[in-house]
Amino acid sequence: MAKTKKAKHEKALKKEEKRRAQAAEGHRAPADEVGLDFARAWVTFPDPGDDEQLFRCDLTWLTSRWTCIFGSGCQGIQAGRADDGCCTLGAHFSDDDDEKRVAEHVARLTPDLWQYHDVGTQSGWVEEDEDGDRQTRRWEGSCIFQNRPGFPAGAGCSLHILALREGREPLETKPDVCWQLPVRRTYDWIDRPDDTQILQVTIGEYDRRGWGSGGHDLHWWCTSATSAHGAGEPVYVTYKPELTELMGKKGYAKLAELCEERLAATLPMAPHPADPRPPKKSKKPQKPQE
Repeated sequence: MAKTKKAKHEKALKKEEKRRAQAAEGHRAPADEVGLDFARAWVTFPDPGDDEQLFRCDLTWLTSRWTCIFGSGCQGIQAGRADDGCCTLGAHFSDDDDEKRVAEHVARLTPDLWQYHDVGTQSGWVEEDEDGDRQTRRWEGSCIFQNRPGFPAGAGCSLHILALREGREPLETKPDVCWQLPVRRTYDWIDRPDDTQILQVTIGEYDRRGWGSGGHDLHWWCTSATSAHGAGEPVYVTYKPELTELMGKKGYAKLAELCEERLAATLPMAPHPADPRPPKKSKKPQKPQE
């Protein structure tokens, strides 16, 4: 990815963080969330597909049993709007290419898949924020692409539903900022002692701090909620398509190898505190001395 595109992508993410955090101010986290500060196991490795960058990955998060519980226990980022999940405020486009790609799929949405098809096609599905940046339009309190509960095609993102109907990955049809959550990718140029630089790409958990200062006041956030940690497979497996898109095939393959090594360890260090606790092993009774 070119440096300019990375910069635009980061700008879009930061704007999304600030906007959603500001909208959530005044709300408090429910009691099922664990704290933000706990031991994490990180691994750093050269990108097998790019000599000019390296990956820094949060194995505690990527091997956790988090799963999206939209529609089955999700409490939403805004109080009183649990059905929205994290879609209450719509989504900013990371760049022109992102919007163009989404537009191609919007053109294939039909009224039976998209609840607000008539509104979106007649008066538009894009709006500009106060800074003039483009995002998906909000309609009746949430993203215009979000089908509400009771809609025949199903509740949730109509672009997501389109992808599943066509046997695609949702990352192909949805805006970048939507399909990446709750994985967070950031970039940092690292100055090394030999006067060289390398781009460090960090792959980690998009926790409350990811939303900016107001993230602490989100009504609820899933990555640290025990109710969202119960999946049979770890994040690096369930999010393989998204992580592959973020890291490249070679980068993901190396990450998966390191995650498997961690899980195979007798006692993996720094498990995610929101994960279910493994049952304690009963101690074998000592053999009586003769």
